[in-house]
Amino acid sequence: MDALALIEGRASVRRFAPEPIPEADLERILAAAQRAPTDAGAQLYSILRVRDPALRRRLAEVAGGQPHVEEAPEFFVLLADLYRVGRVLELAGHTPGHFPRSGLHFAVIDAALAGAFLELAARALGYGAVWVGGLLNEAEALVRLLALPPGVFPVAGLAIGRPAEAPRPRPRLPGRLVVHTDRYQAYEEAALAEALSVMGTRWLRVLAHYFGREGVMEARDPAFGRAKAKQGFADDLTASAAALLESGSLGEAIQELLGSGWRGVLFGADEVWIEAEDRAFRGEGETPGEALAQAVRASREEGSFGPFERG
Repeated sequence: MDALALIEGRASVRRFAPEPIPEADLERILAAAQRAPTDAGAQLYSILRVRDPALRRRLAEVAGGQPHVEEAPEFFVLLADLYRVGRVLELAGHTPGHFPRSGLHFAVIDAALAGAFLELAARALGYGAVWVGGLLNEAEALVRLLALPPGVFPVAGLAIGRPAEAPRPRPRLPGRLVVHTDRYQAYEEAALAEALSVMGTRWLRVLAHYFGREGVMEARDPAFGRAKAKQGFADDLTASAAALLESGSLGEAIQELLGSGWRGVLFGADEVWIEAEDRAFRGEGETPGEALAQAVRASREEGSFGPFERG
């Protein structure tokens, strides 16, 4: 099958035959994944092959009870990975930089491209695949389950095996609603109505379920933010400060404090004070987030800081 036909016929496979993928095929598939484009040649991704049945079972639960996570012959977790490049730089005598925002951006792109190449190679050899975003339902639990070090963050899962079904490709939006020329063109209502007509009512139900108010994405977001911060990808918190504050950002930490019995948070040049009605605690640090974490640690050590404590 030529490459265009392979792409045009792509559909997600969720039922797999119970037969293992030969190691020779698996080697070719994984080698193809490594041929994906990568920013600056840095290969800011890793591919985690999950073989332990108990871990597969737990990941299926995390993903919302998706059986193919447990039953597929092969299951991979694609990871954005800045940890490895940092270790390489340290080994060679260089100091790794600190760039959590752009680093995560390019690492996610690298991981997604590697996953796309992995899937296409698998399909070229006659296998089917499905992407699993539901792993991020419990991002903090996922980081713990996979023992991910700081600088590594999960992007998606990918189940692969011999298809036991032949799903038809699902519709896509008309090209003119996706491809813009020179400038982004705002959508008129007629164009959006056309999108709904082409994609159908099921698509709209999925959009509302995932992206509407009180949908899946809103439910995922707080834990996702905390996990991202604890892995070192917050704009305004170090990984250690995020872990102590149990927050995804400095703003969330302040909001949590003010909503749980603290009267005020006062920032100085290199210090932070947190104040309650009858007590106050000071913290120092090179960044506001680190100073705030130190103040919260001091309040915890004193033992009378009230409802901000988490477990």
